[in-house]
Amino acid sequence: MSNSSNYHTKQWFTSPWNFENEVVSKFEFPEKIKIHDITLRDGEQQAGITFTREDKVKIAKKLDEIGVHRIEAGMPAVSPQDEAAIKEINSLGLKAEVFAFSRCMVKDVKNAYDCGVKGIIVEIPSSEHIIKYAYGWDVDKAIKLSIEATSYAKQLGLYTVFFPIDATRADINWFLDVIERVATEGHMDALAVVDTFGVLSPHAVPYFMQKIKDRLPGIPLEPHFHDDFGMGVANTVVGLACGGSVAHTTVTGIGERAGNAAMEDLVLTLKTMYNIDLGIKTEKFFDLSKLVLNLAKVTIPPNRPIVGEKLFNVESGIIVGWIDLTDEDHVLEYIPFTPDLVGQHPVEVVFGKNSGLTTVVYALKKLNKSLPEEKQFAVLKRVKEKAFEKKGLLTLDEFKEIVSSVDL
Repeated sequence: MSNSSNYHTKQWFTSPWNFENEVVSKFEFPEKIKIHDITLRDGEQQAGITFTREDKVKIAKKLDEIGVHRIEAGMPAVSPQDEAAIKEINSLGLKAEVFAFSRCMVKDVKNAYDCGVKGIIVEIPSSEHIIKYAYGWDVDKAIKLSIEATSYAKQLGLYTVFFPIDATRADINWFLDVIERVATEGHMDALAVVDTFGVLSPHAVPYFMQKIKDRLPGIPLEPHFHDDFGMGVANTVVGLACGGSVAHTTVTGIGERAGNAAMEDLVLTLKTMYNIDLGIKTEKFFDLSKLVLNLAKVTIPPNRPIVGEKLFNVESGIIVGWIDLTDEDHVLEYIPFTPDLVGQHPVEVVFGKNSGLTTVVYALKKLNKSLPEEKQFAVLKRVKEKAFEKKGLLTLDEFKEIVSSVDL
């Protein structure tokens, strides 16, 4: 077994199988992996989200605070407010590198350059059908614009990431011919490996990555996977394991349609299941997510991985029994990682329909109160009745009221 001690620490307990030599021997993770956060551009494309200039600056500062390596601050061509936000973010002196997004147009590249950014993401449609039906272009036009835009970006000294839209639904050889032409006749410092519609399976990612590496050896690859089928994070992990060096993510997975690969999920997965620490301050995840979601006016399921408000609430009587029997040194017997690892609130026992007698006993202990067993059952019966009545959880005060009424 390789790195067997890494699956069980004071803050997480994952599977030892993750570190078996048979599992890890074919990994090609690069020595250094960066997070390229796209919350302020692709994240904002989620229907209904509008970030003001002030919002974008707040989010950028928080992203920098937690240690994100690159921030895609937006697309200057969208609005004067977006352009102003990018300029202000760039002027903050952040540790993170600041990038802008551009269509494959020289004027867009110039707008990005005028914002003072270090790098640029230049997009192009890259499947024949989307060029024909969605853009109404001919193929030669798409390639010509891409060559012109990327060449101009190089001339301006911008780190240029070429971004082929809808790559995973293109004929593979046609796609490879297109990106090779742009690489040789135009310019790219790196290539985004883009699954625009989230349609690639995890098993197809190595095939896709290897085909690109065979055609363009030495070009850094940046996985950019959407989440329409819930595969965004999994595909990104596989893409990195195949040698990708920069992961494109958004905070809590916000973004167009079903969103993008979630930064929190990806970073924590790499840290706990692959022994890869990106230097990101995971203990600030909960606060970062709350900031972004509040500014975006977006809600998420309360049990969402890592940042859900009720992720560490325990209602099931069986699990409460586990909590009651374990000491502070063994909390990982009933949760896979500790709340403090991601800045969450501590584990909390709550009262509802799924509570059991162990819940009542546990809660009475915490209240320094004792009741005979028949009254404990009476409390439990009323807790369940109240939960059905409310169709939800009881508050601690409601639980106390039930206890008081039973103990008369």
